[in-house]
Amino acid sequence: MNGPFQGPARLAGLVLLALCGCASEPVLQNPQLEQLTSLSAQVDGELLMDTLRELVDAHRHETPLDCSELDGERYPPYCHLTRENAGKLMQTRLEALGLRVQRNESSSSAFPTSNIIADLPGTTHPEEVVLVGAHFDAFYAGADDNTTGVAAVLELARVLSQHRYPRTLRFVGFDLEELGLIGSTRYVTSQSGPERVVAAVVFDCIGYFDSRPGTQQSLPGLPTPAAGDFLAVIGNDVSSRRASELYALNQELNLLPLLPILAPRDGTSPAAGNLMRSDHTPFWLTGHEALFLTDTANFRNPHYHQETDTVDTVDPTGFQKVVRLSAAALAYWAGGPR
Repeated sequence: MNGPFQGPARLAGLVLLALCGCASEPVLQNPQLEQLTSLSAQVDGELLMDTLRELVDAHRHETPLDCSELDGERYPPYCHLTRENAGKLMQTRLEALGLRVQRNESSSSAFPTSNIIADLPGTTHPEEVVLVGAHFDAFYAGADDNTTGVAAVLELARVLSQHRYPRTLRFVGFDLEELGLIGSTRYVTSQSGPERVVAAVVFDCIGYFDSRPGTQQSLPGLPTPAAGDFLAVIGNDVSSRRASELYALNQELNLLPLLPILAPRDGTSPAAGNLMRSDHTPFWLTGHEALFLTDTANFRNPHYHQETDTVDTVDPTGFQKVVRLSAAALAYWAGGPR
């Protein structure tokens, strides 16, 4: 996740998503709950943690980026940023699933990027894309931030690619999020043609949970539970329907506590800075529906951007539940499974 919060806490414009059963029509339209429940159960917790360990090991055995152009004295993690090995591993795993994989390259600045894009083409509406992504660059071992996100994308690709869907499912690894959302910004601005992203989920820090009271700091401007045992689901006005659908699916599957939060309009409210700290932001700013799923990073995890962000701090049960919920939601939005 990009940058810790610094600044005053203000409520202006931020709202907890109001969810109730009083709508004139159900939140979920023809959800095929039996199939979605079965698909969700295919998320393998052991495989997920094995992938997490392998990716963390890839970060540990890589020479960090040259930090001479960065403010390594003021912000030491810059001198411990790695991403090449994790990117290669991500690409290899996606190719092994038989997905159509490409690299979205850019060398137009001091920081070249290479996003990873893998598609499972839709059967009837391939131009409509349901996307799930996570950044694969990390400080130190980067277990929660953001190797949990990358491992989740790979496990979702394994599970979801066993079926077919009317819409295209796209699995994306974003490069250099930690230096200012560089890869995701270039991804969004490079997209052209008839295709349209109809739903997107971005993972960033999804594996740190602690049910003890006092383990969760308040998100500025919002009432927040005292225990860090929930998943924050962050959206904006455009993506509010997707947030409601995710919440409804979680109610059906009964997986984990959610805290849905909406930023007004495109998210650029003065008080919404903390809600725009990851790779969903370029989607919001270009009018696309996108949800940001997070354990809230430095508001909960004391290991955020520290050398101690290691695999043993990740909660395997909570982590698996996030991925199970995401599998059901992505399959639902893609129109399947079939």
